[in-house]
This record gives sequence, structure tokens and C-alpha cells, in this order.
Amino acid sequence: MKELSIYQIDAFTDRVFGGNPAAVVPLDSWLDDQLMQRIAMENNLSETAFFVPTPERDDTDFHIRWFTPGAEVPLCGHATLASAWVIFNRLDWSADTIRLTCKSGLLSVTRQADGWLELDFPALTTESVPAPALLRESLAGVPETILHVPADTNYLVELADEAAVRAAEPDLRGLKALGNQGVIITAAGNNSDFVSRYFAPGVGIDEDPVTGSIHSVLTPYWVARLGRSELLAHQVSTRGGVLKCQLRDGRVGIAGQAAFYMEGRIAL
Repeated sequence: MKELSIYQIDAFTDRVFGGNPAAVVPLDSWLDDQLMQRIAMENNLSETAFFVPTPERDDTDFHIRWFTPGAEVPLCGHATLASAWVIFNRLDWSADTIRLTCKSGLLSVTRQADGWLELDFPALTTESVPAPALLRESLAGVPETILHVPADTNYLVELADEAAVRAAEPDLRGLKALGNQGVIITAAGNNSDFVSRYFAPGVGIDEDPVTGSIHSVLTPYWVARLGRSELLAHQVSTRGGVLKCQLRDGRVGIAGQAAFYMEGRIAL
């Protein structure tokens, strides 16, 4: 029998049962893709992160991959934050920065003086597209023209205000029929610069509690709208999360906290 360590961390929160829970599985070498997908399905969390050391490379420390219960994804913020917490606090990483490589390129996570962990992610652009009829039928308030994120297979929809974002009750079966297209809804915030929620039932996530990766597109979007480079964001799901976002040189800094929930062993 083979055993693997597994951790569950609540990301973008300072307390257990808040933020977004992620499973983290450190590896010495890669498992079969199908096995990693089955582990993610068994965990039944929005993401399970796997990473391996990369001592053969000078530009990175770990290679990281993320799986939802239904598919591998190219970029995930909260499970990267959770992985960094494990590396810093359980693998005794002494440096203040962790360098990661993934399908979306090079990333890093830096431990800040106040204990927050800051992700360094690419800034993602959008393009205007006609809103699919299925999306307009499944979610109230969607305008005829919305934004598409070609690098991350998401739609971005700005609603009238924070109340509309909080009150949204999309038809998840309709959104699931969009396939792997996730839907970000956002608005200016009452007690933050902007708020958001995220739905991706096509890849097994009805609603993600807090999604770091969508702030790679939300940050440049709201920086352009508000004219400031540093923004406070709230993802207003039931569990909720807080993120400090900064746009700089085509990259996005996304800072958050993390809370340890549990660790255990996977028996294979």
C-alpha cells in the first residue's frame, strides 16, 4: 500500500470554516493523471493541488497542478495559496518566496511581514462578446454584451450593484450546459472596492467560495474602472473571502490569509 500526505487548508480567510477549502498533496514525483483526477473527485473540494520539487531547474522551486472534481484547470489561486501555506508551515521552507511553474507559466508566493501570503499571477485581458442566450436565460441582469477571458475560459459579467451580486440565483443546470465556461459576476462594493461571485458547474463547481485566479482578470478590470492600482476585494459567497489586489507591470499581486484545518494520509 502506498500512502501520501494530504492537507486541507481554508484559503483567503483568517479562520477555519471561512474562505475556500483546498486539498494539498505534496509529491516526490508525478502520479498518473487519471489517479490525480480520481483523488480530486474523492476529495470533492473545488480544487486539489499537487506539486513536486524541481531541483533540476534554476528558475523555479516546484511544479504545481490543480484538479477540480471534474477536470484539470490551468490556474487556481486559492489552492496555490493553500499549497504555499503547507510549504512554509509543514515543509519548513526557509525562504520568504516560493517559485512555481504551471500550465499558465511562472508564479510565485511571497510571505509578507504581516503574515499574509501574496500570489504573483499574470494579469488577464478580456474581449467584448455577445452574451450567449443560454447565459442570459440562466442569470438575471446579464446585458447583451459581456466580456470573455480567452486565457481562462471565463465570462465576466458586471451587474448593477453589490446587492445584485449577493442576490443572484443562477440556473446552475443552464450554466452547466455552457461546458467549461465559468461565469464571474461582479460589481462595485459597498465596503470594498469590488465584490464578486464565481460559478463553474461545467467543471464540477456550482459556486466557488473564493477564487484567487479570477482576480487576475478582475484586478485589471477594476483598476481601469476606478483609477487606482491597489484594491480591496470581497468574494461574497456564503463562506466569503477577503483579497488585497495590486496591478503592476502586467502582473497581479493577490494577497490573502490561510487557516489550517486538517492533515492526514491517503491510502492507495
